[in-house]
Amino acid sequence: MEKYVLNFNEIDKSHLPYVGGKGANLGEMTKAGLPVPQGFCVSTYAYRTFIQTSTEMDEFFDQLGRISHDDLEQIRIWGQRIREHLTSISMPDDIKSAISNAWEQSVTRKAYAVRSSATAEDLPTASFAGQQDTYLNVCGLEQLLKSVQNCWASLFTDRGISYRTKNGYEHRTVFLSVVVQEMVFPEVSGIMFTADPITGHRKTVSIDASFGLGEALVSGLVTADLYQVRSGRIIKKQISKKEIAIYAVPAGGTITKNLPLAEQEIQALPDDKIVELEKLGQKIEAHYGSEQDIEWGYAEGKFYVLQSRPITSLYPVPPVTDHKLHVYINFGYIQMMTDPMKPLAISLVSNVLNIIRKDPASSEQQIFHDAGGRAFADFTGVLSVEPARNRILTVLKGMDELMASALSEVTKREEFRHTSLPKKEILRVIKRLAPVILPTAMKVVNNLLVKDPTKAKNNAEALIEHIMKENEQDIFAASGADRIRLIQQGMGNMISSVLSKIAVYLVTGVLAAGSLEKKLKKKVGDERAAFLLSQLYKSLPGNVTTEIGQEIGDLADKIRNYPEVIDYLQKATNSRFYEDLIELPGGAEFKREIERFLKKYGMRCVGEIDITKPRWREEPTQLVPSIISNIRTSSFGEHRKKFKQGEMEAELAAKEIVSMFGSMEKGRISRLVKQYRNLMGMREHHKFTLVILLDIYKRGIMEEARILVGKGILRREEDVFYLNLEELIALLENRYSVNIQETVEAREKQHELYHKLKSPRVMTSEGEIITGKLRDVQAPEGALLGTPVSAGVIEGIARVVLKPEDAKLNPGEILVAPYTDPGWTPLFTSVVGLITEVGGMMTHGSVIAREYGIPAVVGIEKATELIKDGAYIRVDGTNGFVQILP
Repeated sequence: MEKYVLNFNEIDKSHLPYVGGKGANLGEMTKAGLPVPQGFCVSTYAYRTFIQTSTEMDEFFDQLGRISHDDLEQIRIWGQRIREHLTSISMPDDIKSAISNAWEQSVTRKAYAVRSSATAEDLPTASFAGQQDTYLNVCGLEQLLKSVQNCWASLFTDRGISYRTKNGYEHRTVFLSVVVQEMVFPEVSGIMFTADPITGHRKTVSIDASFGLGEALVSGLVTADLYQVRSGRIIKKQISKKEIAIYAVPAGGTITKNLPLAEQEIQALPDDKIVELEKLGQKIEAHYGSEQDIEWGYAEGKFYVLQSRPITSLYPVPPVTDHKLHVYINFGYIQMMTDPMKPLAISLVSNVLNIIRKDPASSEQQIFHDAGGRAFADFTGVLSVEPARNRILTVLKGMDELMASALSEVTKREEFRHTSLPKKEILRVIKRLAPVILPTAMKVVNNLLVKDPTKAKNNAEALIEHIMKENEQDIFAASGADRIRLIQQGMGNMISSVLSKIAVYLVTGVLAAGSLEKKLKKKVGDERAAFLLSQLYKSLPGNVTTEIGQEIGDLADKIRNYPEVIDYLQKATNSRFYEDLIELPGGAEFKREIERFLKKYGMRCVGEIDITKPRWREEPTQLVPSIISNIRTSSFGEHRKKFKQGEMEAELAAKEIVSMFGSMEKGRISRLVKQYRNLMGMREHHKFTLVILLDIYKRGIMEEARILVGKGILRREEDVFYLNLEELIALLENRYSVNIQETVEAREKQHELYHKLKSPRVMTSEGEIITGKLRDVQAPEGALLGTPVSAGVIEGIARVVLKPEDAKLNPGEILVAPYTDPGWTPLFTSVVGLITEVGGMMTHGSVIAREYGIPAVVGIEKATELIKDGAYIRVDGTNGFVQILP
């Protein structure tokens, strides 16, 4: 569109490439009959024409492309040069003429607000708010032309350059339109969010209001009043002290005034106007079909909408099919995996709880929901049943204290009490679970009273081997859609057919541990009992993740005396990992050892519940940082010696515990100690079984993907990750009617966006994010608070690691990570302390930390941001806090 100027009434959302996000929104609202001050847009075509008059911009763009987003000094230097250049060259006469004509034809030529409107601004995925400049109360044609040119130059503010560079926008492809809008002189102005921007609550409208122009509020010069409205009812009013206000002056420009003391704490907007404004906000949201961030002004008894943009910070709400309140928990936090998952992974996970659904094929009864690339489980029904609620909160407290606290908070609310399940529904769930729960309970009782706990590990391993062979045979005997249906069925039967049979050992161990703890506390008190149990927990036999850590240490020992292999591993690629390795001294032997290791554990990786994550077998270089860290931080055989030392300490603790009790109780206590030692070490076996089956399912799915690529249906094998199981079945049966490539590409882009979202632990169907609170902790001022999970105090250098494959650990360092799962286990032999952002007493990192005897604190929000890499810190794993030391 080769027009330099477009009036608001000529513009709608389809004109975004010509007038930017802000301009398109103003035109859209004007056409919708909303109260928008009239005006026009100087188009992106005008900007491009202006830029093309410069002979230096190509070089400037090239230079910007070479600057990193965090190189603030270079951004400052080049930003200033570009702005000075663009304000020094002349605006082409034909552009001047078009702006002059629009100005002449306007109803009022007294005063305008001149704002930038970039093509990458006010979009559903990025707001770009505040990246360019705004000019208020611009009077006269000469000042208008100057302000337009200044707006063009402001595309290259330091903050704008940094923002685009950080978010991957090519500077050449972002164009600027300028909004020229009739100036409104409001008595009160502010910002309205049609959903609460802090909690995400979609039914709460949040309004900020202050006197005069909104510039004082937007610039942070004044603390505005806060009003919150829900369905026409004001639910919160927070009246602030508003010391200043910005007003327009007749000659042009603005002035900042100090408000009289008597006016500073007056409510800026009356109650009836607050409710009226909320209705206007709901109207705007209904028009756009999404929550909006709206700038508004109130002048001469009327509200004006100055601009509206999507709220881009809201976390997506799981889909619901009714109007009832639902409560969801983030499955990723339970599995120590906060990254977004692709559709195939979520589809597989979603089938696990089919056992308690009335109709597994019905979306109305769905337990798991995809929101923001995370699997959210609807716990509304089970939380409404008091006995189940109490048990679940107890279990979750051991997994994530903040999650348990958040659920406890929401279940106490009045609105939650109306969500209880009908008795008929409760009976239905019990009936479906009974065939699983009753046999499992009987096995647990048998294990507690009769079975020899020292044989449990061998029995479980034999069962796992049988399950693996049976599933492998079935999956690879089938093909096409039948194979995928078998996988779907296998995931649906996972709890009843697989996990319940393996988990009985852990359940028995937990019950035995609880009984032993109770008896010990009664005998020697809480503190001594806690110490003895922590000793008894060391070097548990049969813990799969501990065995992985030990074998990683063995791999490190194999190459300690082969510097060429060590050097090679740090540069190795997955594509030629083995070919080049065997050419080196010691390389052939190491190849045999790592292949043996991968035959046992190659199906594991970080985030292994996500089937789309590459396994160690697929990318063996993932193991390199753990092997190198082990070489760097410990001596030959040290890991085995530490484990042996732990066994000796546990044995001494066991003897001491048994010796405390008289002959009448000694036999019972001795059995509890054996159960504790032998069964608590099996806490990972059920997950290990799940990971083995997921690996079988992945290999089966990837075989089908290769066939689809061969037929030209899929472009790459990995494209199958962006389909759910039902879609894959339809594709294999030639029933998939949508363009598959467009679907894959759209979901791939969406997945990238999901990486930028911080997922909540708990949220409701109204979009509200419930954060929860940690219990009160006696800690020094300024300490970071978390959940204590492994006792002891340690000081050392913090090593912040976001991904285990990037770890470079040195002796005596403390691992600071977002979370840990079994894929992180190999690093534990190299550290002296642990801090994570996610977790609880019974989650992976906590258990391994206790077994290794290293202090640990988990559940510290933003730990990887607040603790800088290389900082000297103190970890108090007894009381649950971390201090950053001078």
